[in-house]
Amino acid sequence: MGSSRTAKLPASSCQALGHWRHCGPCQHHCQLAAQKRICLETHPPLAKKKRDETDFRQAQSEIALLRKSADAGEIVLAYLDEAGFSAVHPNRSAWTKIGLQHLIPAIRGKRLNVLAAMMSTGELESTQFTGSMNSEILIEFLNEISDKYTTPITFIIDNASVHRSKKVSKHMIELEKKGIKLYFLPPYSPELNRIEKLWQQMKYVWMSIKCRTLEKLEADVSHILENFGQNFNLKF
Repeated sequence: MGSSRTAKLPASSCQALGHWRHCGPCQHHCQLAAQKRICLETHPPLAKKKRDETDFRQAQSEIALLRKSADAGEIVLAYLDEAGFSAVHPNRSAWTKIGLQHLIPAIRGKRLNVLAAMMSTGELESTQFTGSMNSEILIEFLNEISDKYTTPITFIIDNASVHRSKKVSKHMIELEKKGIKLYFLPPYSPELNRIEKLWQQMKYVWMSIKCRTLEKLEADVSHILENFGQNFNLKF
């Protein structure tokens, strides 16, 4: 069951506390909401409140240099992350009548996880699995990718405990001999990992809001991953 977050606030407060979501063909709804002095509030970016801005700016500069190296063909730059997809589609916000709640059917089902790497060469490497993410899955994924590329690869990755585990650190000794490196982002800096935009597009734009069986969920997710760069594109 999803819920809407609608605040009756003056326009100045809406601008400070909420973020207008682009409405596309429903732009008239935005205009109507403005007349009624309401706004559709999205979840506020809490990460920015918690992170160290000095570390964040430094990481920005270092990643810019990595992109230049990738553009020159010296390395392959990869943005790596995992995301979960559930049978009940996430419905973080929606237009609803005041006093009502936006609902979709809810069923119990296994969660589908995706581990993926967006490569600077244009490929999207990915694997799907049910169950929890662990070090073994990450190590196997890194091994598979390292066997496909002859150019050194730098993976941009967050500080999740599974990424920092002793097993991964030990295995990286061998992978580094093949030119594989992990660049760990500073805490609370998801916008520096470009693959985060992929997850956002998949969950809130490319996939329709409905309840799915595990088989249907796997099919829909696979369709996007397999057709990424053709029918599904991102712009940065």
